[in-house]
Amino acid sequence: MRRSFPAARITLVCSRYNAVVVERSTAIDELVELPVQTRAEVTRRRFHDVDLAIALAPRALDMQIAAATGAPRRIGYTYARRYLTRIMAHRWLSDVLISEADPDRADHDPSLVIRHEVDQVLALALAAGATDIVPDLMLQIDDADRAQAADLPAGGIVIHIGKRWAEHGSTPASLEQLFRDMRPLGRPLVATFGEDGRDLGRRIAAAGVADRVVGRLPFRVWAAVFERAACVVTIDTGATHVASAVKTPTVVLFESRYFRLNSQEWSPYRVPNAVLRKPRSEEPGALRASRTEIVAAVASLL
Repeated sequence: MRRSFPAARITLVCSRYNAVVVERSTAIDELVELPVQTRAEVTRRRFHDVDLAIALAPRALDMQIAAATGAPRRIGYTYARRYLTRIMAHRWLSDVLISEADPDRADHDPSLVIRHEVDQVLALALAAGATDIVPDLMLQIDDADRAQAADLPAGGIVIHIGKRWAEHGSTPASLEQLFRDMRPLGRPLVATFGEDGRDLGRRIAAAGVADRVVGRLPFRVWAAVFERAACVVTIDTGATHVASAVKTPTVVLFESRYFRLNSQEWSPYRVPNAVLRKPRSEEPGALRASRTEIVAAVASLL
């Protein structure tokens, strides 16, 4: 939008969780943080004389917030089979785009191609009249961020730990063994984790299977750690998209359920990658086969 409308005043409204990603962006003039459970009326009181509002997520609340601006053009999208939301969307928005993403159709119709979520969002910009589209993720990392990550080994394999490594086709013991299975690749192993992976991170540190274990890093320092890596390995979480933004090859282990949908819509974006499916059971043989598949995928990207 900034490239296409250089003279426009652009305000981004989001939660604190998302604000950290864009707070250094030169593409926006104002960043407004709203509570996660906000009310659309807040937007009506906060914004005036808005020409265009875009709801970036296919949620009713996002559409209501866009509607509350009173902008003549209000653009958003929803999913094809969310019929009630589609009906309501036309009350809130002037332009409603329809996404083909649908869990049931994706799992039962192998011919169905799901666009990446980034491309679905870029379609909103095109609908708004944008003419200069650059399909790359951008994240501002500076030398100070990189300096804080400089003591970690470069060219290593970073495994990002989240709670999904411990459930539904993966176990803490199998994750621990994955680090051991990675050793023959000859690269330093670095584990990172956020709040939801704290206990697993402590387990990996206690086991001594990683060269470094670092947790709860400032957002951009965490991104700088990924930037130094030869490959990032993660379950389906925001780490996938941070790795894409810093152009690091990525292996993602998606949940078995809705694999066809999730592995298309939320796969690594415009970087070398491998998308893998968790086993349907936690039987030792299935876990062993999954680890073998992950190691082979990493080897192919190094």
